[in-house]
Amino acid sequence: MADLTDIQNYCPTSAMVVVAHPDDAEFMVAGTVAKWANSGCTVSYVVVTNGNKGTEDRKITSDELAIIREAEQREAGIILGVKNFEFLGYEDGYLVHTLELRRDITRLIRKYRPEVVFCFDPTARFLWGSYTNHPDHRASGDATVDAIFPSARDHLTFPELLEEGLETHKVQQLWMGSTENPNVWVDISDTLESKKNALLAHPSQIAPEVVDFIGTMSAMQAGEQSFEHAESFRRIIFDQPRTATPGG
Repeated sequence: MADLTDIQNYCPTSAMVVVAHPDDAEFMVAGTVAKWANSGCTVSYVVVTNGNKGTEDRKITSDELAIIREAEQREAGIILGVKNFEFLGYEDGYLVHTLELRRDITRLIRKYRPEVVFCFDPTARFLWGSYTNHPDHRASGDATVDAIFPSARDHLTFPELLEEGLETHKVQQLWMGSTENPNVWVDISDTLESKKNALLAHPSQIAPEVVDFIGTMSAMQAGEQSFEHAESFRRIIFDQPRTATPGG
Protein backbone atom coordinates (compact mmCIF):
# COMPACT_ATOMS: atom_id res chain seq x y z
CA MET A 1 0.00 0.00 0.00
CA ALA A 2 1.27 3.47 -0.89
CA ASP A 3 2.67 5.65 1.87
CA LEU A 4 0.08 8.42 2.08
CA THR A 5 2.47 10.70 3.96
CA ASP A 6 5.09 10.64 1.17
CA ILE A 7 3.24 13.01 -1.14
CA GLN A 8 6.11 13.58 -3.58
CA ASN A 9 6.41 9.86 -4.35
CA TYR A 10 2.72 9.03 -4.07
CA CYS A 11 0.93 8.05 -7.28
CA PRO A 12 -2.55 6.46 -7.31
CA THR A 13 -3.56 3.91 -9.89
CA SER A 14 -6.41 6.13 -11.10
CA ALA A 15 -7.61 9.69 -10.60
CA MET A 16 -10.54 11.79 -11.75
CA VAL A 17 -10.53 15.57 -12.13
CA VAL A 18 -13.97 17.21 -11.95
CA VAL A 19 -14.02 20.89 -12.93
CA ALA A 20 -16.57 23.44 -14.05
CA HIS A 21 -15.04 24.74 -17.29
CA PRO A 22 -12.54 23.83 -19.99
CA ASP A 23 -9.12 25.16 -18.79
CA ASP A 24 -10.00 24.94 -15.05
CA ALA A 25 -8.04 21.71 -14.68
CA GLU A 26 -4.94 23.19 -16.29
CA PHE A 27 -4.85 26.06 -13.80
CA MET A 28 -5.63 23.91 -10.77
CA VAL A 29 -4.00 20.52 -11.20
CA ALA A 30 -2.12 20.16 -14.51
CA GLY A 31 1.33 19.77 -12.94
CA THR A 32 0.12 17.00 -10.65
CA VAL A 33 -1.79 15.31 -13.49
CA ALA A 34 1.33 15.29 -15.69
CA LYS A 35 3.44 13.94 -12.80
CA TRP A 36 1.02 11.14 -11.99
CA ALA A 37 0.26 10.26 -15.62
CA ASN A 38 4.00 9.98 -16.29
CA SER A 39 4.16 7.49 -13.41
CA GLY A 40 1.34 5.31 -14.74
CA CYS A 41 -1.80 6.79 -13.21
CA THR A 42 -4.92 6.63 -15.40
CA VAL A 43 -6.40 10.13 -15.31
CA SER A 44 -9.96 11.01 -16.35
CA TYR A 45 -11.28 14.53 -16.90
CA VAL A 46 -14.89 15.49 -16.23
CA VAL A 47 -15.81 18.98 -17.46
CA VAL A 48 -19.23 19.94 -16.18
CA THR A 49 -20.15 22.99 -18.29
CA ASN A 50 -19.59 23.66 -21.96
CA GLY A 51 -17.74 26.94 -21.35
CA ASN A 52 -19.95 28.77 -23.84
CA LYS A 53 -19.92 32.15 -22.08
CA GLY A 54 -16.18 32.74 -21.68
CA THR A 55 -15.39 35.31 -24.36
CA GLU A 56 -15.34 39.03 -25.06
CA ASP A 57 -15.62 38.40 -28.81
CA ARG A 58 -19.04 39.74 -29.88
CA LYS A 59 -18.81 37.89 -33.22
CA ILE A 60 -18.71 34.34 -31.86
CA THR A 61 -21.83 32.45 -30.84
CA SER A 62 -22.22 30.33 -27.72
CA ASP A 63 -22.53 27.18 -29.82
CA GLU A 64 -19.32 27.96 -31.71
CA LEU A 65 -17.45 28.73 -28.50
CA ALA A 66 -18.52 25.47 -26.86
CA ILE A 67 -17.10 23.48 -29.80
CA ILE A 68 -13.82 25.41 -29.68
CA ARG A 69 -13.40 24.99 -25.95
CA GLU A 70 -14.05 21.25 -25.97
CA ALA A 71 -11.39 20.81 -28.66
CA GLU A 72 -8.96 22.94 -26.67
CA GLN A 73 -9.62 20.90 -23.54
CA ARG A 74 -8.98 17.63 -25.32
CA GLU A 75 -5.68 18.92 -26.73
CA ALA A 76 -4.58 20.21 -23.32
CA GLY A 77 -5.43 16.92 -21.64
CA ILE A 78 -3.53 14.91 -24.23
CA ILE A 79 -0.43 17.02 -23.56
CA LEU A 80 -0.68 16.01 -19.89
CA GLY A 81 -1.40 12.33 -20.52
CA VAL A 82 -5.12 12.32 -19.69
CA LYS A 83 -6.76 9.08 -20.89
CA ASN A 84 -10.51 9.75 -20.63
CA PHE A 85 -12.67 12.82 -21.26
CA GLU A 86 -16.28 13.41 -20.25
CA PHE A 87 -18.16 16.63 -21.11
CA LEU A 88 -21.47 16.96 -19.28
CA GLY A 89 -22.62 19.96 -21.31
CA TYR A 90 -24.25 22.07 -18.60
CA GLU A 91 -24.71 25.74 -19.43
CA ASP A 92 -21.74 27.89 -18.49
CA GLY A 93 -22.42 30.48 -15.80
CA TYR A 94 -25.72 28.99 -14.65
CA LEU A 95 -24.53 25.90 -12.78
CA VAL A 96 -26.32 24.97 -9.55
CA HIS A 97 -25.99 21.93 -7.34
CA THR A 98 -29.00 19.83 -8.35
CA LEU A 99 -29.74 16.15 -7.85
CA GLU A 100 -29.38 15.75 -11.61
CA LEU A 101 -25.86 17.15 -11.51
CA ARG A 102 -24.95 15.01 -8.52
CA ARG A 103 -26.28 11.91 -10.29
CA ASP A 104 -24.30 12.70 -13.45
CA ILE A 105 -21.06 12.98 -11.47
CA THR A 106 -21.91 9.89 -9.42
CA ARG A 107 -22.44 7.98 -12.66
CA LEU A 108 -18.91 8.82 -13.82
CA ILE A 109 -17.31 8.03 -10.47
CA ARG A 110 -18.92 4.59 -10.62
CA LYS A 111 -17.89 4.20 -14.28
CA TYR A 112 -14.20 5.06 -13.87
CA ARG A 113 -13.81 4.03 -10.20
CA PRO A 114 -11.00 6.48 -9.31
CA GLU A 115 -8.81 6.12 -6.26
CA VAL A 116 -8.48 9.92 -6.01
CA VAL A 117 -10.92 12.64 -7.09
CA PHE A 118 -9.92 16.28 -7.59
CA CYS A 119 -12.44 19.13 -7.51
CA PHE A 120 -12.77 22.73 -6.42
CA ASP A 121 -13.01 23.45 -2.70
CA PRO A 122 -16.71 24.39 -2.46
CA THR A 123 -16.13 26.29 0.79
CA ALA A 124 -13.85 28.83 -0.93
CA ARG A 125 -16.06 31.89 -1.55
CA PHE A 126 -13.22 34.39 -1.75
CA LEU A 127 -9.59 33.59 -2.57
CA TRP A 128 -6.24 35.28 -2.01
CA GLY A 129 -7.84 38.56 -0.96
CA SER A 130 -8.41 39.49 -4.60
CA TYR A 131 -10.64 36.92 -6.29
CA THR A 132 -14.33 36.09 -6.02
CA ASN A 133 -14.58 32.38 -6.77
CA HIS A 134 -16.75 31.60 -9.78
CA PRO A 135 -20.18 30.23 -8.78
CA ASP A 136 -19.76 27.35 -11.25
CA HIS A 137 -16.56 26.36 -9.44
CA ARG A 138 -18.34 26.20 -6.11
CA ALA A 139 -21.38 24.38 -7.49
CA SER A 140 -19.29 21.75 -9.29
CA GLY A 141 -17.15 21.22 -6.19
CA ASP A 142 -20.17 20.92 -3.92
CA ALA A 143 -21.87 18.39 -6.18
CA THR A 144 -18.67 16.37 -6.53
CA VAL A 145 -18.14 16.14 -2.77
CA ASP A 146 -21.70 14.87 -2.34
CA ALA A 147 -21.35 12.48 -5.27
CA ILE A 148 -18.30 10.92 -3.62
CA PHE A 149 -20.07 10.59 -0.29
CA PRO A 150 -22.60 9.20 0.03
CA SER A 151 -23.96 8.86 -3.51
CA ALA A 152 -21.24 6.78 -5.21
CA ARG A 153 -20.99 4.53 -2.16
CA ASP A 154 -24.64 3.73 -1.41
CA HIS A 155 -26.54 1.30 -3.62
CA LEU A 156 -29.93 2.74 -2.65
CA THR A 157 -28.91 6.20 -3.85
CA PHE A 158 -29.68 6.61 -7.56
CA PRO A 159 -30.66 2.92 -7.97
CA GLU A 160 -31.11 3.55 -11.67
CA LEU A 161 -27.32 3.55 -11.93
CA LEU A 162 -27.26 -0.07 -10.81
CA GLU A 163 -29.69 -0.81 -13.62
CA GLU A 164 -27.11 0.73 -15.96
CA GLY A 165 -24.57 -1.78 -14.64
CA LEU A 166 -22.68 0.79 -12.55
CA GLU A 167 -21.78 -0.72 -9.20
CA THR A 168 -21.10 1.35 -6.11
CA HIS A 169 -17.59 2.69 -5.54
CA LYS A 170 -15.70 4.11 -2.57
CA VAL A 171 -13.28 6.90 -3.45
CA GLN A 172 -10.22 6.70 -1.22
CA GLN A 173 -9.13 10.34 -1.30
CA LEU A 174 -10.57 13.75 -2.16
CA TRP A 175 -8.14 16.49 -3.20
CA MET A 176 -9.67 20.00 -3.38
CA GLY A 177 -7.93 22.78 -5.28
CA SER A 178 -8.34 26.56 -5.26
CA THR A 179 -8.42 26.40 -1.50
CA GLU A 180 -7.21 28.67 1.27
CA ASN A 181 -6.79 25.65 3.57
CA PRO A 182 -4.20 23.41 1.86
CA ASN A 183 -2.64 20.50 3.71
CA VAL A 184 -0.64 18.89 0.86
CA TRP A 185 1.77 20.41 -1.65
CA VAL A 186 2.88 18.57 -4.79
CA ASP A 187 6.27 19.44 -6.27
CA ILE A 188 5.61 20.26 -9.94
CA SER A 189 9.03 21.69 -10.74
CA ASP A 190 9.62 18.90 -13.28
CA THR A 191 6.20 19.25 -14.91
CA LEU A 192 5.82 23.04 -14.87
CA GLU A 193 6.54 23.28 -18.59
CA SER A 194 3.88 20.65 -19.31
CA LYS A 195 1.41 22.74 -17.29
CA LYS A 196 2.32 25.83 -19.30
CA ASN A 197 2.01 23.98 -22.61
CA ALA A 198 -1.39 22.64 -21.61
CA LEU A 199 -2.57 26.15 -20.77
CA LEU A 200 -1.32 27.37 -24.15
CA ALA A 201 -3.68 24.81 -25.72
CA HIS A 202 -6.53 27.15 -24.68
CA PRO A 203 -5.86 30.15 -26.98
CA SER A 204 -9.51 31.24 -26.90
CA GLN A 205 -9.07 31.91 -23.18
CA ILE A 206 -5.44 32.37 -22.27
CA ALA A 207 -2.86 34.79 -23.65
CA PRO A 208 0.84 33.84 -23.57
CA GLU A 209 1.56 36.49 -20.94
CA VAL A 210 -0.93 34.81 -18.60
CA VAL A 211 0.97 31.56 -18.99
CA ASP A 212 4.18 33.37 -18.05
CA PHE A 213 2.55 34.18 -14.70
CA ILE A 214 2.04 30.47 -13.93
CA GLY A 215 5.61 30.13 -12.71
CA THR A 216 5.05 32.97 -10.27
CA MET A 217 1.76 31.48 -9.10
CA SER A 218 3.24 28.00 -8.57
CA ALA A 219 6.15 29.52 -6.65
CA MET A 220 3.65 31.32 -4.42
CA GLN A 221 1.81 28.04 -3.83
CA ALA A 222 5.07 26.35 -2.86
CA GLY A 223 5.44 28.91 -0.08
CA GLU A 224 7.84 27.58 2.54
CA GLN A 225 8.17 24.11 0.99
CA SER A 226 11.62 22.81 0.09
CA PHE A 227 10.88 22.88 -3.66
CA GLU A 228 10.41 25.78 -6.05
CA HIS A 229 7.05 25.14 -7.72
CA ALA A 230 3.95 23.49 -6.31
CA GLU A 231 0.23 22.88 -6.59
CA SER A 232 -1.53 22.88 -3.25
CA PHE A 233 -4.66 21.01 -2.19
CA ARG A 234 -6.90 20.31 0.76
CA ARG A 235 -6.81 16.52 1.04
CA ILE A 236 -9.38 14.31 2.73
CA ILE A 237 -8.54 10.62 3.25
CA PHE A 238 -11.64 8.52 3.78
CA ASP A 239 -12.06 5.57 6.16
CA GLN A 240 -9.17 6.56 8.41
CA PRO A 241 -9.24 5.71 12.10
CA ARG A 242 -10.37 8.81 13.94
CA THR A 243 -7.69 10.30 16.17
CA ALA A 244 -10.03 12.58 18.04
CA THR A 245 -13.70 12.68 18.93
CA PRO A 246 -15.86 15.33 17.23
CA GLY A 247 -15.31 18.62 18.98
CA GLY A 248 -12.34 17.14 20.85
